[in-house]
Amino acid sequence: MMMMMMMMMMMMMMMMMMMMMMMMMMMMVVVVVVVMMMMMRMMMMMMMMMMMMMMMMMMMMMMMMMMMMMMMMMMMMMTTMTMTMTMMMMMMMMMMMMMMMMMMMMMMMMMMMMMMMTMTMTMTMMMMMMMMMMMMMMMMMMIMMMMMMMTKME
Repeated sequence: MMMMMMMMMMMMMMMMMMMMMMMMMMMMVVVVVVVMMMMMRMMMMMMMMMMMMMMMMMMMMMMMMMMMMMMMMMMMMMTTMTMTMTMMMMMMMMMMMMMMMMMMMMMMMMMMMMMMMTMTMTMTMMMMMMMMMMMMMMMMMMIMMMMMMMTKME
């Protein structure tokens, strides 16, 4: 019983944290938008929109990751999963999160460059494509690793 209570508490905490994160993200988006508005004219609106999209995507990813983590916790509670496995999953999640973050940062930097007009559109597109490719590769690698782990565990 006590254990259950503890678990519930933990869940609640996690939820709260998630909410907080969401709020913060939203705030960030708003701030960025305002700054952009101040900085630019109409022609830059597109970049701004892109930025916004990135932010949103980031939020979504974060949310997803959080959900996944929660699920893992649940599973752990049910003891359908071993501790090692759960840890592995957590690690994977973290890694993914990091990757997302890095991606977003890169994108942002690109946007900035574009704004400064030091880069042409084609170049930026090329770079973005490259990054996407890299991300895909990373994901693949991760999945593979995960599979390996699973097989090993069993």
